[in-house]
Amino acid sequence: MPEGNLLGIDYGARTVGLAVAHPLTGSARPLAPIVYRQAEGLAAEMCQVLKDWKPAMIVLGLPLDGAGNDTEMSQRIRGFAEQLAVWAPNARLAFQDERLTSEAAARAFAERRSQGRARRRDAAQLDSLAAAMILEAWMTEHGIV
Repeated sequence: MPEGNLLGIDYGARTVGLAVAHPLTGSARPLAPIVYRQAEGLAAEMCQVLKDWKPAMIVLGLPLDGAGNDTEMSQRIRGFAEQLAVWAPNARLAFQDERLTSEAAARAFAERRSQGRARRRDAAQLDSLAAAMILEAWMTEHGIV
């Protein structure tokens, strides 16, 4: 079991959803997502997140195809993981199959919206909600929850 913070990441082409957890709490909470236009902006903000939270473990959502094979996006995420290894050399990296996570996050957001609790500006939080679900799924699979 990792000691220290766990950081969940839902990497996207324009938004990176983030969530944090600690093994003792057993639950992940979404953080503000990173919205970026250029790789340099993402690098600066991601390095700040890593500095602030000092994760012992980083769990990245990996979108595989229906047969469990890599997709174009999962290959991009593997490249992003290589950058994370440079930015956070003391953190362990892990991947979590996220095939159902984005759909579950969208359903949860739609439910909040139907109850009048979600607003258009809250839509940016969807990726961080997905990151929390990715992190919780990883913790469940590894007996942390």
